[in-house]
Amino acid sequence: MALDLKQLLDTRADEIYELHSRHINPQFVKVLRTIKFDRAYTRGEGSYLYDAEGTRFLDLISGYGTFNVGRNHPAVRAAIEQALSLNLPNLVKMDCATLSGFLAEALVERAPEGLDKVFFANSGTETVEAALKFARAATGKPAILHWERAFHGLTMGSLSLNGCSQFREQFEPLLADVRELPFDDLNALEDQLKRGDVAAMVCEPIQGKGVYVPSEGFFPEALRLCERYGALLIMDEVQTGLGRTGTFFASEQFGVTPHVLTISKALSGGAVPVGAVLLRDDVHKKTFSRLDRCIVHGSTFYQNDLAMAAGLATLDVMDEEDLVGNSARMGELLRGRLEQLKEKHSIIRDVRGRGLMLAVEFGASGGFIGKMGRMLRESIEPALFTQAVVMTLLEKHQVLSQTAGHHVDILKFLPTLCLTEADVDWIVTALDQTLSETSVTGTLVKMSTRLGRQTILGR
Repeated sequence: MALDLKQLLDTRADEIYELHSRHINPQFVKVLRTIKFDRAYTRGEGSYLYDAEGTRFLDLISGYGTFNVGRNHPAVRAAIEQALSLNLPNLVKMDCATLSGFLAEALVERAPEGLDKVFFANSGTETVEAALKFARAATGKPAILHWERAFHGLTMGSLSLNGCSQFREQFEPLLADVRELPFDDLNALEDQLKRGDVAAMVCEPIQGKGVYVPSEGFFPEALRLCERYGALLIMDEVQTGLGRTGTFFASEQFGVTPHVLTISKALSGGAVPVGAVLLRDDVHKKTFSRLDRCIVHGSTFYQNDLAMAAGLATLDVMDEEDLVGNSARMGELLRGRLEQLKEKHSIIRDVRGRGLMLAVEFGASGGFIGKMGRMLRESIEPALFTQAVVMTLLEKHQVLSQTAGHHVDILKFLPTLCLTEADVDWIVTALDQTLSETSVTGTLVKMSTRLGRQTILGR
């Protein structure tokens, strides 16, 4: 008898949190329950999630930026179903995989000129791991540079580039010869490059943790310095790529073609794990340099047919629906509306980002809300004020959002690229009312007090 997933979900859906608590990650379940995120979503479509009662939620996390084309896009689903129906000779290994050449060609057509080789992987962190190996092989040098606050993944190599100590704790020592630089600091970069042992500088074009945007002149000069001193510039576009920031790759906005560029997340429409490294031919051939080195890097499931089919369908959807253009248009509209809120609510310190990768940073202001914000940041735990905003947005306005990192009062918006003007109205109205309610009803005070109590007890 075939497995009936619908029957399984219909009869045991109420056990999901208990099963996770028992077998997968009990601490994560405690967090979800503490912040009242322990909800049961039963369906996802486009920019929205739905619960069993049919309540619609606007998803501004979108799988950490995975669902650029929207959840469960019918074209992506159809491509996967067709790939299954064709009974393709998947993962033969001692052949050239059936669909990966087509996806590689499609990516190169969209990439900055000069990035004409593609290496496929299964996730964002795998693309960064591969990029590090390519860099060391190409340069013969050991050292890797990264920015403070950087996030490039959580496997051992990419974790070594992580600018948040909370992620590294208990896993050190990590890779040797990895050095952290101040954000957007060309002098610090050149000081390190002058040492002559640097293989690569690894950067997110826009940092995911906090949505920090470097100065316009940084990347052109960084590329010039890297080439002068024999190092590679690696741009991690796992989150910023595929239209997220209003251009297909964020690097386009800074006028540079890096030596290596990594993508993942949105490449399969969120349906199948996949990643890709785009790189220059001269860098690629230093790793795959001889016949006996033709498989020195790879993995079992890379280039699998389902991921490749989903990737091809995703690119078609982005073209057909002009999602890159929509990201630019809706991003400009949303940012402008958020800037207007900044004029109304003095607790908003900054609005920043590109396209549909935006952040609202909170800071101390006069009056009650400023005192509350300072109390939460200084006396209990950083970022609890923003977490209370996140909780209110979900509980009262059906908007699912997130804080932009550890110990920061930054609210991050990472919606699907099919966001509409009505969705923008929904977001702005919800945030406006949430911040207005704080000084009138004390809603955030109650939530923040509960969060603070949980934090203190947890210590």
